[in-house]
Amino acid sequence: MKNKISIYFLLLCFHILHAQVKEPTISVAFSDKPIKDCFLEIENKCKEQFYFDSNWSDLNQKITASFTNEPVSLILNTLLKETNLNFFHTNNTYIITQNNFIYNQLNTSLVQTDSLPSVNQSNPLFFEKLVDATDEKDAIIIIGKQEEGNIKKTHHIEGIILDTKTKNPLSGVLISVTNRNIKTETDIDGHFKITLPDGLNHLEINAMSYKKLNQKIILKKDAVLNFQLTESVTLLNEVVIERERNKEVKEIASGVTSFNVEKAKSVPLVLGERDIIKLALALPGIKTAGEGTSGINVRGGKDDQNLFLLDNATIYNPSHFFGFFSSVNPYLVNDVNIYKGFIPAEFGGRIASVFEINSKEGNYEKFKGEGGIGTVTSNLTFTTPIIKEKASLIGGVRATYSKWILKQIDNKKLNKSDASFYDAYLKYSHKINKNNTLETSIYYSKDKFKISSDSLYSYSNTAASLKWRHNFNTKNIATFQLINSNYAFAIDYNSNNLKSFNYNFNINESKFIFKNVYFYNEKHKFTYGLNSVLYLLNPGELNPNDSNSLLTAKKIDQEKGLENDLFINDEYTLNKKLSFNLGLRYSTFLALGPATQTVYQDGAPIAPGNVKEIKEYNNNEIIKNYNGFEYRFGTRYLLSETSSIKLAYTTNYQYLHKLSSNTTQSPTDTWKLADLNIKPSYGQQISLGYFKNFKEDLYQFSIEGYYKKTENFLDFKVGSDLMLSESIETDAIQGKGKAYGVEFLIKKTEGKLNGWIGYTYSRSLIQLDGDTADKRVNNGNYFASNFDKPHDFNAILNYKFTQRYSASFNFTYQTGRPVTYPIGSYTYGNAQYTLYSDRNKFRIPDYYRVDVGFNIEGNHKVKKPFHSFWNISIYNLLGRNNPQSVFFVTDNGKIKAYKSSIFAYPIPTITYNFKF
Repeated sequence: MKNKISIYFLLLCFHILHAQVKEPTISVAFSDKPIKDCFLEIENKCKEQFYFDSNWSDLNQKITASFTNEPVSLILNTLLKETNLNFFHTNNTYIITQNNFIYNQLNTSLVQTDSLPSVNQSNPLFFEKLVDATDEKDAIIIIGKQEEGNIKKTHHIEGIILDTKTKNPLSGVLISVTNRNIKTETDIDGHFKITLPDGLNHLEINAMSYKKLNQKIILKKDAVLNFQLTESVTLLNEVVIERERNKEVKEIASGVTSFNVEKAKSVPLVLGERDIIKLALALPGIKTAGEGTSGINVRGGKDDQNLFLLDNATIYNPSHFFGFFSSVNPYLVNDVNIYKGFIPAEFGGRIASVFEINSKEGNYEKFKGEGGIGTVTSNLTFTTPIIKEKASLIGGVRATYSKWILKQIDNKKLNKSDASFYDAYLKYSHKINKNNTLETSIYYSKDKFKISSDSLYSYSNTAASLKWRHNFNTKNIATFQLINSNYAFAIDYNSNNLKSFNYNFNINESKFIFKNVYFYNEKHKFTYGLNSVLYLLNPGELNPNDSNSLLTAKKIDQEKGLENDLFINDEYTLNKKLSFNLGLRYSTFLALGPATQTVYQDGAPIAPGNVKEIKEYNNNEIIKNYNGFEYRFGTRYLLSETSSIKLAYTTNYQYLHKLSSNTTQSPTDTWKLADLNIKPSYGQQISLGYFKNFKEDLYQFSIEGYYKKTENFLDFKVGSDLMLSESIETDAIQGKGKAYGVEFLIKKTEGKLNGWIGYTYSRSLIQLDGDTADKRVNNGNYFASNFDKPHDFNAILNYKFTQRYSASFNFTYQTGRPVTYPIGSYTYGNAQYTLYSDRNKFRIPDYYRVDVGFNIEGNHKVKKPFHSFWNISIYNLLGRNNPQSVFFVTDNGKIKAYKSSIFAYPIPTITYNFKF
């Protein structure tokens, strides 16, 4: 082989001035032979000369092929088809080029003759001088090869950006072409697509907590190119989150909040525990009915209208310990997405909000752990590789020893009570190959508490999941998931008498999810799939504890329902300013037998006296079918690079109702499926917001207004006894609701002083206008709901004194919740009765609270095997005696009012956190 590349350009300049001669035909066969050796054999057979650079890597590709009396050009086209090499034939010479194509005459279709650029005559026209790439950081990737007649001036490049260690896709990665002023970012699946012009392109890839990657690229054709980023870690320093600039302004969906749980460690929270739910409650539009209650109300919705998902598994009771802790261990949570405005079409089943909780990924390289020891709770999490770089395990446990804290509660019943909880989580992930990942997880939580000495209450959440992720290609990424969730509670009443009993309830949910993300082009990203959910509900079972009991065993018939949903969502970018999020979901619900249903007379109220017949349904026989379309629409218009307006409209169906005769959520609340007499709830919401960032994202401001309407939510007439009721519908009132509000939020994202201030003005009104007088509340007019709190103000401020010492401050103010007061008394039939006001006409006193916290981090030595930090918090620093409820008793013929509080004193806690 003749390596004559040193005179390559001189020979080429000479040869292109001469006409080509007829090329020879030869017969030749290759068996697993490198291309450069194939050239040598062809050269020997046809007596023509080949010129190339033997250092080109493409020449080492091996070829197996045979040719009989074929032109050399056809043979070379076959050999070079899968390479970036071209060839040029002239005067018994074959010149091999990399990427570029040589023309022997000027092709007027490729250039405009009236605007040809001036040429430096010291170099041939076809010569392109490249930057010296001896340094790795200056290396140039040349993709594809120039082809004759190809006049494309731009090419597309797409791919996936992964974490080097975990091989997980990275979302929100910014890809900038620094010499072209072109930018894009990866989506939630790590996918990106960008259009680059001819010539040299300087790519700069930036991601939060990862080393910056620079790459020079020359494209000759559309290509797929994947990148891997290496994590950049400074152990236990405060992490400053770097995002794509103006992300909150540019994202399409409105009413969506996302946060990383690491942020929670600098917020002073109750009992020293970082908590995702308490962090969410500091954001506009998210409230509770009061301190010590476990329900969450989002934009005026009831507490059963929120869908809590842990890796897509439904968690029916998201709280521990009377609502003071979330039921998911925060050390195992990676991030949380809260959808309170626009809800993507893939989510359904609730009409107020979705809390999407995503767990952390296990470590594929080495064993690591994290934990905390506090005055109320302790927890430990770990992660370890099972098969290095391919399989990992992550798990954690958490438990409480909280009896002492109950003694601080200003309530005689509660401070003589007992309470405990624990939860555990385990997840195994296996990367089968680059296109397939398998993941399985299991979660369990258990709570026990006593409100009095003779009743033990308990409830539990269980979830198990199997998930398969498959990349069909770079444009189609699919997930298949099987999930089973179970929620149960029990009451064990043991008073050493003949009325002792145990009571049980549970709801089981089996779910199948298929979702495919399709990257159609730069303008459209489609997400489509289906969900199928089978509900099995045990409404209640009571069993006496004694064979001589005065009570009779009773069990309510099981309820069964099947929900099926088809969905499609399109993220559509019309132009740089205007983008849309268009979603459609078709939802259907089948109430199934076996069951016994009461049919009431047509047009008559649902009451015991209007029964038409009792109908029996066989197993899986359809009792009632409900269905309908759910519309999801969101749009964003960029006013500038730092400001935008967003509009959203959503509709939702909910086929599951929570049964409660309390004013706030209780662990013993049960659930009810839609059936022949109970209709599903339906909600619709419209929202409009303005978003503005200042000083390169240092300050973020948003104002968003909303209006929502709800139909057929479930409430009950006064005095209803819901436990073990065989005719819930006779006590039920399916009401209407409306809510509206304005939410303000301003954030400072960086600096020694950072945090946010949020304010919400909102109203939540309901109408209970049943078909009988006892089902009509406040004469059928709209009135304030139990969780209507017009004013809600929160300030979360953090100040960093040094790298190791920081302090945090939390101030909360809320309007007192509505309450019904007695306004007089009257005598009827020689008995005295209390006369009450209209429901929720009055309010308890306003609520406000100040919390402080102080963090002390250990030293930041990189090679230190064990790292730690201390958190000291004081909850309710001012000792504010905030009333949790107001109640009335009759004493010597006089009505006296009393109030109860949860924490009437400052509660200090100290927690030791560690990593290894």
